[in-house]
Amino acid sequence: MAEASSGPAPRRLVLLRHGQTAWNLEGRAQGHTDVSLDDTGHAQARAVAPYVVSMGPVALWSSDLARARETAACLEAATGLAARLDPRLREFDVGLRAGLTTAEFAERFPAEHAAWVSGHVTGGVPGAETVGAVTGRMVPALREALAATPEGATSVVVAHGAALKVCLAALLGWPDGLDQTLRGMDNCGWTTVEDDPARGRLRLASYNETAHPGVHGPDFASDAPVR
Repeated sequence: MAEASSGPAPRRLVLLRHGQTAWNLEGRAQGHTDVSLDDTGHAQARAVAPYVVSMGPVALWSSDLARARETAACLEAATGLAARLDPRLREFDVGLRAGLTTAEFAERFPAEHAAWVSGHVTGGVPGAETVGAVTGRMVPALREALAATPEGATSVVVAHGAALKVCLAALLGWPDGLDQTLRGMDNCGWTTVEDDPARGRLRLASYNETAHPGVHGPDFASDAPVR
């Protein structure tokens, strides 16, 4: 019989997308615009809270944007933890696309819209952040959260769909562009990353788990991740 491993237990980082907003439902790009959760988003946050409690988290981090803060507030109430707000965890700044529906985006910025449809995360709209800029600020924050997590424990980070997807790939050391093989995370969907102490690397333990079947509205994550 194989002996049980005596090595250190893995640390886990749970990456949770915020709940739904009215702009999500309308297909409006949010970026750094401070849009609050709608009633469905609050219901999603309440629904996911018991799942987060069951993970036994020791720390809670959150983007400082309202939709993430309000999602984190439900987790604070359920876990007794105080969220650490960090602006490095914000969504992509979408520049001049902020507030536009997809149709308005296509009308005002046809070339950028075509690039977005082809897979460019923002379409290169004037003022929009690059992938390098987002990973440059957010990946260090994720690494800090994981490094501060004790052996065998779990920390939770509340953030945003597009930023989480590209930063997940960067955190795991995936080749450029491989994040495009992932569909976007649902509102209040979560992904778990854990360290592998024996091999000195991180691994993906789960992706886009959800607690709210039938609660969320239309899914914009796949084709409009920066909303």
